[in-house]
Amino acid sequence: MKIDFKKEIPSYRARRGVFEAVDVPPLQYLMADGHGDPNVVADYGEVVSAIYAVAYRLKFFSKRELDRDYAVMPLEGLWWADDMESFTGARDKSRWDWTMLNMVPDWITDDYFERALEAAAATDEPAPGLSRLRLETYAEGLSVQTLHVGSFDDEAPVLAQLHDEVIPARGLRMTGRHHEVYLSDPRRTEPARLRTILRQPVAAEDADSGD
Repeated sequence: MKIDFKKEIPSYRARRGVFEAVDVPPLQYLMADGHGDPNVVADYGEVVSAIYAVAYRLKFFSKRELDRDYAVMPLEGLWWADDMESFTGARDKSRWDWTMLNMVPDWITDDYFERALEAAAATDEPAPGLSRLRLETYAEGLSVQTLHVGSFDDEAPVLAQLHDEVIPARGLRMTGRHHEVYLSDPRRTEPARLRTILRQPVAAEDADSGD
């Protein structure tokens, strides 16, 4: 039976207009870092292509050698900037830093990852971003999230509500990096129909703030 982790892990479900607290468990991801406007910088597309080249090979290895089939997970991204106003308000994408993610099961080992990298590199046209990938566990923990439906450029009002109203009103403060889960493929979906989980890790306002 093929496993769909979007249905198994509650934090991959969100509702439009509803800001829900979720406890995101430590998960294993393919990761790659970059900087700049994802619509302009070449390495963004290179990284995304590399992630999927390896993700599908890991799926095939798991199904063939471990008899454990699963659906390849959607692309995700961590986003931040030295001045977060350039992300949440001004939307100056040239100043953004990012880490693109793709969740893989915890039974995928470093050995499988290295083999998938080698297999992807051995193709006639290997993705240039392969050398930037790593396999790493990311522990996010308590977060508040909602579903945004629409263009990525229309996220700012939702983020403002999340950051400036919802989180403080619940006695929470922001901790980790802004996280997006892309439930739609922008290559095949109209901007107005894009479905994106917007997530912000948080902690209690009176909790230790040494992070």
